[in-house]
Amino acid sequence: MIKHLLSMDQLSADQITHVLDTAEQLRSVTDRPIKKLPTLRGRTVCNLFYEASTRTRISFELAAKRLSADVINFSADSKSSVAKGESFKDTAWTLEAMGVDAIIVRHGSSGAPHQLARWVKASVLNAGDGSHEHPTQALLDLFSIRQHFKDFEALKVAIVGDILHSRVARSNVKGLVTMGADVTLVGPPTLIPAQATRWGATISHDLDSVIGDADICYLLRVQKERQNEQLFPSLREYAALWGLDSRRQARMKPDSLVMHPGPMNRGVEISADVSESPRSIILDQVANGLAVRMSLLYLMLGGDRPDSTETVRELTEQLV
Repeated sequence: MIKHLLSMDQLSADQITHVLDTAEQLRSVTDRPIKKLPTLRGRTVCNLFYEASTRTRISFELAAKRLSADVINFSADSKSSVAKGESFKDTAWTLEAMGVDAIIVRHGSSGAPHQLARWVKASVLNAGDGSHEHPTQALLDLFSIRQHFKDFEALKVAIVGDILHSRVARSNVKGLVTMGADVTLVGPPTLIPAQATRWGATISHDLDSVIGDADICYLLRVQKERQNEQLFPSLREYAALWGLDSRRQARMKPDSLVMHPGPMNRGVEISADVSESPRSIILDQVANGLAVRMSLLYLMLGGDRPDSTETVRELTEQLV
């Protein structure tokens, strides 16, 4: 397995499948009275978060604890040395001196995890960097999709919304295309970057022309906090043209799915009734994030052997 997970570009289709297969074995641990494996006992994992997070940070913390690792949570707030002017590099070296084995990093600057990996010996996992990538989100999304469709070949996925500022969109397109899916990016022209034409996806600005053929409608939050200018007239117009409501959902295939990485802006990119409909697997995505992050930590820190999937099966069977 790779030492660092910085981008979905690092993973081949076989490697992605290996991560998902291992996650499938580990998922059963969360349903048992004893929810721990001894795999990473004695290892230390640090959550280094320079941006606010609920799902990702808690998911990584739980994943590490379920594998019996020690966990350090670091938030760059008024209680940390960052408030006193400590640099990202000095913080990295401090963690390195403490002997951590893995650093989960979220940062507002694109490329920050890549730089961190040059400074430390610990494994670095990218938990979101600026508008660049969020590879573990893409992997948990692939895992969630695989629970409902037998394979990714010719699967039609519409990723809808603020593509320009979305690290989730970039990682998902790379992962889905690698696995053989047919991806269409949908949104207003101002929210789709020019370089998106080189990602291997089709571009559309008309959700109504795409929604009827999509097996999956993956909705993205409008990231107002990352926008320095007004890129569309109003939230009401955005919802009317690119939001998924019950009317549009009724035109989707009977077995199609609705996905969202969270947090949701209900009434903007997705209506409340659609978010809670039987087609929605949004809560499944959250649950599956734990299994996928356990899989990554296990493979990168404790199970880097050809028989690692068999080994984790033996470990989980011991808890029956």
